[in-house]
Parts: sequence; C-alpha cells; structure tokens
Amino acid sequence: MKSEYIPFVDDLIELAIREDIGDGDHTSLASIPADAHGRMKLLVKQEGIIAGIEVARRVLERLDPAVKFDQRIEDGARVQPGDVAFYVEGRTISLLQAERILLNIMQRMSGVATQTARYVQRLEGTKCRVLDTRKTTPGMRVLDKMAVKLGGGENHRMGLFDMILLKDNHIDFAGGITAALTKVREYLQAKGKQLPIEVEVRTLADIDEVFAAGGADRIMFDNFTPEMTREGVKRVAGRAETESSGGITFDTLRDYAECGVDFISVGALTHQIKSLDMSLKACE
Repeated sequence: MKSEYIPFVDDLIELAIREDIGDGDHTSLASIPADAHGRMKLLVKQEGIIAGIEVARRVLERLDPAVKFDQRIEDGARVQPGDVAFYVEGRTISLLQAERILLNIMQRMSGVATQTARYVQRLEGTKCRVLDTRKTTPGMRVLDKMAVKLGGGENHRMGLFDMILLKDNHIDFAGGITAALTKVREYLQAKGKQLPIEVEVRTLADIDEVFAAGGADRIMFDNFTPEMTREGVKRVAGRAETESSGGITFDTLRDYAECGVDFISVGALTHQIKSLDMSLKACE
C-alpha cells in the first residue's frame, strides 16, 4: 500500500467501525465469552481478481492487534470458487466484529479489480492503457483506485488537488481555452506549484488552440468518434499525451485504442461494477 494512501484508508476504517459497531457488537458480547478464541477463513465464492487483503489485515489490526493473520493469496491474483485468501485466528468477538467490515471492503475492491482486468485484457496488443476517473463512492475513492491498479489499470488524478484538468465547464466559465490556460499558468506560478496540465477538447480546432496557447501535458478528446480520434492523434503529433473519454463502452474500447491514444478513461471501472462474492467462515 502506498504511504500516501494510508491516512485515507485509516480514516475510512475508523468510519466503518463507527457505523457498524457503534457502542458495541451486542450480539457477540451477549452470546460469546469474552475470552473465547476462534479461527476463520476468507472463502472465495466467485471467479475474479481478488483485492483488499492488505486493507482487511489493517481492519483486523485496528480492532485487535493480537489477531494472527495467515495470508495465502496475494492481492491482484486471479481466484476461483473455493480458494482461501487467508486465515485469521484470535478473540472470537474481534473476528466477528471485523467480519462485515472487511467483507464489504474486499467484495467491492475485488469487483472493481475484476472489472478493470476485463478492460485491460480488451486492450492487449495496443499501447493504450485504461484509466479510472473520479466517479467513485464518496469516501471510498482510495480503495477504488487501489483496486483499479490491482486489476492492471492506471490511476488518473486522485482528486482536484493533484492535477490541473481544464474541462468544458472550466473553459466556458474562463472565457475559452486560451484564457483558461493563461490563468492556470499564472496561478501555478503565483502559488509555486508544479502540477501536470490536461485540457479537454471538443473539436479538432480546439487542439490547435491548445498548442497556440502554449500547449499542455495531456490532451483529452471528449466524445470524439474514432475517426476524429485518429485525426486528433495526428494533430497532437507526440507533443503531449492523449486521452479519449466520454461515451466509450467495452465494445468500442479497442476501436479507440487502435487510433493511437495513450489512455482511455472509463468511469464504469468504479461505478458500474458487481461485487465479488466471498465469505468469512468459522473453521478448525
């Protein structure tokens, strides 16, 4: 887990504990002796890419540092029904308190990783890489982006703070591409910041304007057809990275990749997924 992700992950875990356990897991406290110990296994019930094992370990460590964690499968591995990702052993109450929290995290992360792997496979043989977006569940973005990486995809910006992305609304409100780029460069200089600059373009003429205004690190072709995309790549001519976005489906993904773009950003990686089925079961 990247060090910059840890604060986000720890904050999310704290929120998950508060919303699920509240003032106590009264079912377990009422029915399980405080000193009882048990063992459980994370059982995979559906084929896919597993993700979130590191986070599950962190959940358990937060609830009970004495729990023993015996990992059998690595994050990012392809799994089959019947596979056991890990065994945990410790105070039974601690294991029961962690059960739903870590399952919710791992099932969603594994769903995102599995979805991403499908898109990555679709791009095999091209230079194009698939990117995630900011279309994530509020508060869980860091987990979604970790899962995309585990599925073989690449992360776009984490948020509004780590990249300049001039989209259509910014450009319209700023008074056009040239005005927007001028203001961005003045702002970055005044603030002493060095951030990559990406500009969304809606027409082929917009590409020419970006370079007339000093250029950018990446050009995003918004809702271009494959034919426009091919021409757009020619106009950029290696002066910036290129990205296709908007209205691209799994079926049309490769058509755009074969136009020569460097990246395709796909919101469906994180907002149209099916969680991977798994369970945490008591065992010997």
